[in-house]
Amino acid sequence: MNEFDLTTREGRFKHFGSVDPIQGTKPKEKHEMADLQSTKKDFLFEVDSVGINNLSYPVKVGDFQSVGTFELATSLERDEKGINMSRILESLHSENDNGIRLDFDSVGRILDTLRERMVQDAAELSVDTKWYFNKPSPVTKLDAYAHADVAYSMRKSESEVEFQTFSMAAQVTTLCPCSKEISEYSAHNQRGVVTVSIDVDPEVGAPENHKEIIYEILEINASSQLYPILKRTDEKVVTERAYENPRFVEDLIRLIAYDLVELDWIVGFDLECRNEESIHQHDAFSRLSYTK
Repeated sequence: MNEFDLTTREGRFKHFGSVDPIQGTKPKEKHEMADLQSTKKDFLFEVDSVGINNLSYPVKVGDFQSVGTFELATSLERDEKGINMSRILESLHSENDNGIRLDFDSVGRILDTLRERMVQDAAELSVDTKWYFNKPSPVTKLDAYAHADVAYSMRKSESEVEFQTFSMAAQVTTLCPCSKEISEYSAHNQRGVVTVSIDVDPEVGAPENHKEIIYEILEINASSQLYPILKRTDEKVVTERAYENPRFVEDLIRLIAYDLVELDWIVGFDLECRNEESIHQHDAFSRLSYTK
């Protein structure tokens, strides 16, 4: 005969191995519990960064809500054993308004709150997400949402912003100049992915429309753009534009680099274009780094 009443949840739990909690001897009230993280003695080294990553949290990017993947950390003094990691989420949530609005102002405020709550000199944050925006078709003007991958990163100490970067990965069309030159009929083209990581001058700061500025630079220098919706008249414009503007990956990053260098709020960048080749089993890529 079963010793437990299987008609109750408690009985079923015990039937599957659950046991009653023990009384225990350790404290149950917070003020009585040991705070190991706050232990003070010589722990041999300062720590540059300690915190959490792979944190999924709602964000607002432009006009739309998205989901960000965060890493947040602070420095740690040599005489401190550890940090109180629950304060990291508290600091992030202090900027929450149905999502964290992603721009350098809000990221800076999160870092100030994090440094203060952790009583540490420096804090850092990085987050990557998708930016959604309306992109009408070129001729018929049909609305639909396009997207690009974006990321923000900042490290801030009591005295200064040590670095702040903005990154974007956008898809474009590239048409092969060599193919156009040698072929009797048309030329091969492919989807390219352009990725840029920008070092923003802390003294100048990024303009409010920095996402739109960078996206336009990545697209306008390619053979043609990608659109969510294309009717026949749109497709004609897009494909003919590509044929009129052939680009090697080397061409594309040089053209983009020129536009980036002219922006006074950018002090340096890392740039890559990768083509998903349509007539090869491999990809083609080109990279360029620049510091003013």
